[in-house]
Amino acid sequence: MPAPRREAGKYPYNSGRIMRSGRLLDSAIAAADRALRAVLAPAPVGRPVPALPEAPVPLSEAERRASAALMRVNHAGELAAQALYHGQALLARTGATRDMLLKAARSESDHLAWCEARLKELAAQPSRLNPLWYAGSFAIGALAALMGDRASLGFVAETERQVEGHLDDHLDRLPADDTRSRAILRAMRAEEVAHGAAAAAAGGESLPAPLRMLMRHTARVMTATAYWV
Repeated sequence: MPAPRREAGKYPYNSGRIMRSGRLLDSAIAAADRALRAVLAPAPVGRPVPALPEAPVPLSEAERRASAALMRVNHAGELAAQALYHGQALLARTGATRDMLLKAARSESDHLAWCEARLKELAAQPSRLNPLWYAGSFAIGALAALMGDRASLGFVAETERQVEGHLDDHLDRLPADDTRSRAILRAMRAEEVAHGAAAAAAGGESLPAPLRMLMRHTARVMTATAYWV
């Protein structure tokens, strides 16, 4: 018996909408997986931890605590950077922008692993508020992506510019004998500068001054808190 004919317009079927919904669901599942791995799993080590050829000088207890606090801030910052990129990638308008953001996030994963390894060497723990830092940064990244790819890339460039200044400050504040942490931060700094330059070259637009100021104040809250908690 032949199947009944479908009357035109009686059973609307939008295959394009279903395909878009499926892609969005896949992206959301991938984003959730990245979030769980970033917050709960040990950071995967893609590249060796940067080190100087000479053996590190033993630190005093006061120096160890000072270095540990600074490296805890850097660990939290790298986790937040990953979250920003993940949030931006989820809602990126083009595949090229998404690929650039996820590539940068993988580099930040190396930075996270380096900071995590250094914290273990210093007998210190990461910030207990890491889930909060990740969730807040992911939301900020997603909001930046809603403004369009050019604004989102501009957000990356400005973020990395501020991170560069933050790392310069930490390089000045590290105990003089902590060459191990200093080597890590210098390697991170070089790559953060490269990320910002790549985002600007890809079409990132300059952000309004009030937004840049808001980003700076938000970062200060996180760094001041992660120093202690």
